[in-house]
Amino acid sequence: MPTPDRSDHSVRVIIKGRVQGVWYRGWTVETAQALGLCGWVRNLGDGSVEAIFSGPERDVDAMLAHCHQGPRAARVQSVTAEDWLGPVRPDFRQVP
Repeated sequence: MPTPDRSDHSVRVIIKGRVQGVWYRGWTVETAQALGLCGWVRNLGDGSVEAIFSGPERDVDAMLAHCHQGPRAARVQSVTAEDWLGPVRPDFRQVP
């Protein structure tokens, strides 16, 4: 299981569009785990998805690129990212 360290890059991401009810969170968990990232993903009340990604910068950047596409049924309108200085899970999972 990956654990964040001081050299890791962490971002908070908001994905907007048709991203709820299309398996976006499950896809995010699988993709982030395959990249060895730490963090979490959840739905927000406004219909968007929020995620924290932490790991080597190149892997975080790869995940951000994947987020623009998402799973087949998703229709992503925007992906915004900002640096995250808060706590990070030592694994990657979906949270409520």
